[in-house]
Amino acid sequence: MPQRRLRSGAVALVAALIVAQAAQAAQAAPAAAGTGAEVPVPTGTLRNPGFEETGADGSPVGWSEHGQRSASYVEPGGRSGENRLAHWADQPYRVATSQRLTGLRPGYHTLRVSVRASGGQRDAHVALNGCGGAPERVDLPRTGAEWWVQVALTTRVSSGRCTIDLVSDGNAGDWANFDDLSFIPTDGPAGGPALRIAGADVSHLTKNEHHGAVYRDRTGPPRDALRILRANGVNYARLKVWVNPADGFSDRDDVLVKARRAHALGMGLLIDFHYSDTWADPGKQFKPAAWADLPFDQLRQAVYDHTYDVIGSLRRQGTPADMVQIGNEINGGMLWPDGRWDNWDGLAALLTTASTAVTDASPRSRVALHLAEGGNNGGHRWWFDNAVSRGVPFDVIAVSHYTYWHGPLGYLQANLFDLTSAYGKPVMVVETGYGFTLAENDHEANIFTASLQQTGGYPATPDGQADAIRDMVTTVAAVPGALGVFYWEPTWTAVDGAGWDPADPASGDGWENQALFDYSGRALPALRVLGDSVSPNR
Repeated sequence: MPQRRLRSGAVALVAALIVAQAAQAAQAAPAAAGTGAEVPVPTGTLRNPGFEETGADGSPVGWSEHGQRSASYVEPGGRSGENRLAHWADQPYRVATSQRLTGLRPGYHTLRVSVRASGGQRDAHVALNGCGGAPERVDLPRTGAEWWVQVALTTRVSSGRCTIDLVSDGNAGDWANFDDLSFIPTDGPAGGPALRIAGADVSHLTKNEHHGAVYRDRTGPPRDALRILRANGVNYARLKVWVNPADGFSDRDDVLVKARRAHALGMGLLIDFHYSDTWADPGKQFKPAAWADLPFDQLRQAVYDHTYDVIGSLRRQGTPADMVQIGNEINGGMLWPDGRWDNWDGLAALLTTASTAVTDASPRSRVALHLAEGGNNGGHRWWFDNAVSRGVPFDVIAVSHYTYWHGPLGYLQANLFDLTSAYGKPVMVVETGYGFTLAENDHEANIFTASLQQTGGYPATPDGQADAIRDMVTTVAAVPGALGVFYWEPTWTAVDGAGWDPADPASGDGWENQALFDYSGRALPALRVLGDSVSPNR
């Protein structure tokens, strides 16, 4: 929570401010773009970006305030320095803290701001206005007080001027913090989140369809689920591969069918090898039954042959994989015990074999290594240091991050910043999700519960789910080199017979309250949010 520090001044000044607030509260918006403070410093320079300079009344030097000015103030507790800017009031308020830059060179510029926010505001955002093009803005993610998150925004300056607006429209007690701003020339294009990938893991889709699942857009009759995803901006499909699953779904042939459908809609393709007949994740990495007793050299050959077969088949049918995960959430290794975390030489040999098979079968496909616990920087550095020191070839770092399991968005962003810097690889989130309800829709207990809702911090409502995805996208987009975000199994609605266990037709679906389609099969608002994460210029 922000520390409320009263500004110094005479009693008369305080009384005047109280009177003025009644009129200011009626203002529906901050002053128009271009009315921020003129900055008497070298042209193009951002004044007081860390809010270390304060006026006699505690206001930030070089910045102007509009609306309920008393709700914008400098207080101790900066991200890197002593102070930060706070927006807060004990009554409903709207305020904007602004600065106009002049003398800017033409071209693209990127604003970066470290922020924290309580969430719950009617509106809380950072904006660039009056720069010569369309206004640009990015909403503040709900972070809580524990961790800062950086947001980024790019605009094209053509007028020589640009106004930075930090805006809050809050209820009593809602708060936001700002610190460590930078505004520097950059490569374009303009926009908010500049991700290239808005992805969906649709591995379970064909099984759901086989058992009668129906999907609808927000209005209208039933339609093909992939077409609905694509129409809402999703541009990548992620497909898991099992070796010999009991129900026949997610094997090579099923993956080929889904890949053809996605390719026909112009979607990119991420293939996710589990190297198992069933689910593989940090807690279980079971060998396929056919490989269970193979000596290590033959196990490596089986990995090569399986990988080459699937990736080569995709290429031959005209749907080459854009990216390939060699293993799924392999924090603890894969193909236990030969490739377990405590046998790194064995794990590295298996990963190298799989990576080589991908490149041999489809030279343009990029290889990704995928870990869970997206905010676990110590664990990820240990893992990738081991992989790199043993020469495992890869192109992309992929993580899973569910805020209700893996921690706040600040943990995720700090880890992604560090990983891309340390290893020089692009990063992406290939699994995330959030619930839109706590109600059940089949006999299988839901994974996402009231307890996880409390931990995650967003209400289990359609709007809460949409906010969770918007904040995830905003957080990832600020990381240089970030490729995108994939939502895990948005089409896995509850249908009898399409449960989680490939060996048990009576199993149910514990994911239906985290799908991006409601219990009537209609698309939820979060789907549009996911699709909108991709810049139209990318």
